[in-house]
Amino acid sequence: MNNIPVDKSESNYPVERRYFLATSLKAAGVSALMSLPGMAFSKNFFAESNEYTVQDVINIILKEIPGAPFKQTVDTIKSGSADEKVTGIVTTMFATIKVIEETAKLNANFIIAHEPTFYNHTDDINWVAPNDLVKQKQALLQKNSITIWRFHDYWHSYRPDGISYGILKAAGWLPYYRPGEAILIMPPASLKDIIVHLKKSLGISHVKLIGDLSQVCERIALIPGAAGGQMQISLVEKQKPDTLIVGEVHEWETAEYIRDARSMGSKTSLIILGHAVSEEPGMEWLVEWLQPKVPGIKITHISSGDPYTWI
Repeated sequence: MNNIPVDKSESNYPVERRYFLATSLKAAGVSALMSLPGMAFSKNFFAESNEYTVQDVINIILKEIPGAPFKQTVDTIKSGSADEKVTGIVTTMFATIKVIEETAKLNANFIIAHEPTFYNHTDDINWVAPNDLVKQKQALLQKNSITIWRFHDYWHSYRPDGISYGILKAAGWLPYYRPGEAILIMPPASLKDIIVHLKKSLGISHVKLIGDLSQVCERIALIPGAAGGQMQISLVEKQKPDTLIVGEVHEWETAEYIRDARSMGSKTSLIILGHAVSEEPGMEWLVEWLQPKVPGIKITHISSGDPYTWI
């Protein structure tokens, strides 16, 4: 038995006094907690700890990006409002019509997309005018009160690059990643085995190839997305990889360079994964990266997928 004496006199306290003591103790606890390091940053910590506006989320992200905010960037709000209270977040490569509809079904209202929404790099809605599809897409977004923010320049500026890290993680190649190095030094494998592995780990149906499937590869250059011919070719010239793996090329640039180089004795092969599928893992990793920073807000990745049907 517990023999600790019990003071029953509290039951005789006036209601007002008991209320005063309770609220005083709560206030003292809050004051002590707010005095702890790192707690003062959120003035609405107790009132709205799980409530964020679009701008709140953007600010949280930008705190992690070296040099942010940038003076010039395509990473701007493309639809909706920065003051919108976030009900849920969706990450994706492209905010396609399907992605927008799926976002609405999830009761989410904030899409973080890596690539343009309105079919050109700056999302200029008058790039082709008139454009009925742009108007239809804007109407769909407005109907569902969905805000879209592009997260391209900033995610590539994170260290490590968020897109590159995502694809390395998905492919299981993080053990071969060395910060600041453009080349992955990997166990010897045939070009065919590398392609089979990438298709399986990244969920890719088809790739384009210039090279010899039986070639043994160890030095791999991985550049997801569309870095451009100058960057891709410069890397090959300087680093001499066995294989260059990219998302997308201008066929009159990198593809022709690799074809001619191989005719002149070069051993560098080229694997083209597809722009969207090569960068999608980086936007999927964004969920894991961002979720702890916005507790209480559900973040979901919706793949925009490969736009092509292969026959």
